[in-house]
Amino acid sequence: MLIPNSSQAEPNSNSRSSKSLQLLLFVDERPSSQEHIKRIQSHLQSLQTEYLFELEAINVGEHPDLVEHFRLIATPALVKIHPQPRQILAGSDLIDQLKQYWNQWKYDAQTQERDRAENSAEPEIRYSLDKIRFRDEIFRLKKEKEELLEQLQFKDQILAMLAHDLRSPLTAASIAVETIELTQNQPDVVPRRDFAQQLCRQARAQLRVMNRMITDILQASRGNQSQFQLHCHPLSLSNLCEGMLAEFRERMQRKSLTLEIDIPQDLPKVYADEELIRQVLLNLLDNALKYTPECGTINVSILHRTSQKVQVSVCDTGPGIPEGKRDRVFEGHFRLKRDEAQEGYGLGLALCRKVIQSHFGQIWVDSASDCGSCFHFTLPVYR
Repeated sequence: MLIPNSSQAEPNSNSRSSKSLQLLLFVDERPSSQEHIKRIQSHLQSLQTEYLFELEAINVGEHPDLVEHFRLIATPALVKIHPQPRQILAGSDLIDQLKQYWNQWKYDAQTQERDRAENSAEPEIRYSLDKIRFRDEIFRLKKEKEELLEQLQFKDQILAMLAHDLRSPLTAASIAVETIELTQNQPDVVPRRDFAQQLCRQARAQLRVMNRMITDILQASRGNQSQFQLHCHPLSLSNLCEGMLAEFRERMQRKSLTLEIDIPQDLPKVYADEELIRQVLLNLLDNALKYTPECGTINVSILHRTSQKVQVSVCDTGPGIPEGKRDRVFEGHFRLKRDEAQEGYGLGLALCRKVIQSHFGQIWVDSASDCGSCFHFTLPVYR
């Protein structure tokens, strides 16, 4: 953040694109120091009416490398980086110290300006600032490198898991298809109709598992910083939910689950990407089905929350999520220890958050141990 340098004042002999006197003001965000910082900034701005100088404010929380570089032990601190020698002022009496040294600093800067004019040479007065910014850029690049290495390691792990986990549903689907094919090639064998239907359902279920795995992996491969390409249009959440719930009914029946639905017929349409919202609902319903025990209950409801938002909720009667982990379940590749034996990669909820945030909505979970979980998300109403 640059402190105003009186650039709107009337031009004078001291107005130059590069000032001979260069200062850095290191500040922090502690409430107790805000008044002191304001007084220092006000005093510095008053000094610029008599002599223009370059001043840059630096937040110590955002630039720990610069704090280390200047070996600062207290803030606020004022560092004179040019002309040499470097000088650091800090403490509760910083303004008094500045008054003591100001005339000397100004004299040194004016002397350097005279020398530059006499020698017709262009000194490198921005060297110190450029050096600092260069160190800051190195620090940022190191952080990016660490994040990229972590992402590469994670993707390698995911690819290895995917190659391993795809074998099981692929084998099950292959066996079902081969059995159907075998009965068709043997005219003397007449398979029972319900048995053939069961084999088809099994094959379809395993294909859905594989499709879900591959979709999650492809979305995760985009990285945390990528943005979805949205294709938004007016969307009826009622129709979308009812169609998806019809696909889940058979799986719920196999676990003797009770499905409760509360979807008003007069819901306004939302403005969203249908395929991405389908993926969010698929993840939430699949998780509810996975974690709800036999004879449990799954509730799906939609609420016209405000004139601008519609809220969708998917609730279950599963084991719930510990309080300290409720925000972390939306992080990429985070899984609760109890779920390590479950299929999946801990990517689904992270992708849900990414999709909803790209629609300018919110997603969160309400939960209590042994009392189930309720996942909610909002979408903007179409106007």
